[in-house]
Amino acid sequence: MKESVEKELKIIKKYRVPTKEAADLKEALEKQGVRVLVELHDGFKHVDLTIPKAKLNIEVDGIQHLTNPQQILADLNRGYYSHQNGFNTMHIPNEMIRLHLKEISEALAEASKIRERKIHVHLD
Repeated sequence: MKESVEKELKIIKKYRVPTKEAADLKEALEKQGVRVLVELHDGFKHVDLTIPKAKLNIEVDGIQHLTNPQQILADLNRGYYSHQNGFNTMHIPNEMIRLHLKEISEALAEASKIRERKIHVHLD
């Protein structure tokens, strides 16, 4: 019995749950017709939100991403890895999502659509 419980816990740990702010942003973007993936593992790390057609990663960050030197360095490395895979990463503080969700989601939706068109043109 103990073995089956441990196996179930390993399965549960594989699925990451987004923060409230990341979930709110995802929902707002999807209402505007943007396809958003949540907690995608890119081979190096989990990304809060990904807009695959625009090759855009979005990290919704807590205060530690601005105040903890080790976290800042880790974020820089993570961004470099994403860039190597052709993705750019945008960091948005939780507080900005709480205060400006509508404006941020509208701007991101428009920017992602523009970026998607540019990427599509370059691929043709």
